[in-house]
Amino acid sequence: MDCQSPEAASPWAGHRQGSAGYRRVLAALACAGVATFAQLYSLQGLLPMVSRDLQVTAAQASLTVSVATVGLAVAVLPWSFAADRWGRVRIMGLAVILATILGLLVPLAPSFEGLLVLRALEGAALGGIPALAIAYLTEEVSPRHASAAAGAYVAGTTLGGLFGRLLAGPVADMAGWRMGTLAVSLCAAAAAAGFLLLAPRPRGFVPARTDGFGAVLGKLLPPLRNAQLLALYAQAFLLMGAFVSVYNFLGFRLEAPPYLFPASAVALLFLAYLAGTVTSRLVAGIANRWGRRNVLLASTGAMVAGLAMTLAAPVTAILAGLILFTAGFFGAHSIASGWTGSLATSGRAQAASLYNLSYYAGSSLIGWSAGLVFQRFGWGVMAGALGVLAALAAGLAVALLPAATSHAPDHPRPGA
Repeated sequence: MDCQSPEAASPWAGHRQGSAGYRRVLAALACAGVATFAQLYSLQGLLPMVSRDLQVTAAQASLTVSVATVGLAVAVLPWSFAADRWGRVRIMGLAVILATILGLLVPLAPSFEGLLVLRALEGAALGGIPALAIAYLTEEVSPRHASAAAGAYVAGTTLGGLFGRLLAGPVADMAGWRMGTLAVSLCAAAAAAGFLLLAPRPRGFVPARTDGFGAVLGKLLPPLRNAQLLALYAQAFLLMGAFVSVYNFLGFRLEAPPYLFPASAVALLFLAYLAGTVTSRLVAGIANRWGRRNVLLASTGAMVAGLAMTLAAPVTAILAGLILFTAGFFGAHSIASGWTGSLATSGRAQAASLYNLSYYAGSSLIGWSAGLVFQRFGWGVMAGALGVLAALAAGLAVALLPAATSHAPDHPRPGA
């Protein structure tokens, strides 16, 4: 329909929900999400095994996750700058190829230090996907359907993370943690190929001018001066930090007496991610009716309630709490990440990258430091500290984020 008119005369309106292009965009991003998050967190369920094999503490073992997320956090801004010049799809393709190559090298790490170096490089390569995915969706999908598409992308990343952990655990039980990570990397390579084959030719991307480095950095200033965006970055830092901490160290608790879970059973804990797949798709519609801030606060409240349930001794209560906690986190993340794209009127890729920088900085810093608390004081004190962080995030949301009605145009009601 727009083929006969120049882009300047008829700007690209985006793929509409149900169209072939829309389905290809979502399928490509689902493949990218699997390739990214399966590799990023493949070691998370294997941390007790890594700790024993390499003779390091729980907090040290958690660094294999933290350095990867540090690498990702540091890399999201450079990836976004590169994408402004050369295109989202091209740069995302390069990122996923590099990450797959590095992921295949991780099982060959000769020492704990070598493992950390490879994981940091792998994380830096993986940063090209979350740094650009939401900006890519915003450019290629109709604004009316962008919220639903973002929810679908978050759901895809949930499934990717779940897949990596579920595959790594049983394989590691049979053949060791190195073979577990190798199995995940091989599957990620197939997913990377899927992204390269499925991603449609970009139609909404306009290359940025080749300005100097100072001008490029200047694109960061509008988001950093926006109090509402800063509040969303705080949500990302605090809530993601709490989320990763729970999954980093719950396995240590359940592998110890009186539970004595094997690694394959610990891997099954990540089935709780399915609750996140559901809530990340549902919250956009609920927010259209009740408001994004209200849904964000309710999701954070669910996280705190789930944390409280994990303090109980019965394993059924712990698992129920984990499911509620996970559902709440992914609901909050889906709302906050989509809201970031709506609030950014300029430098959208950089605004999204700052969200991801905050998200993975929280994963790295809180996800590691919570291990020090866990080692010294145990699960109860660590869970209490994480609850305080979630409460702080809720307080910042109340203080700085607007009421729902001010953003209704960005996410029209279904059928309206």
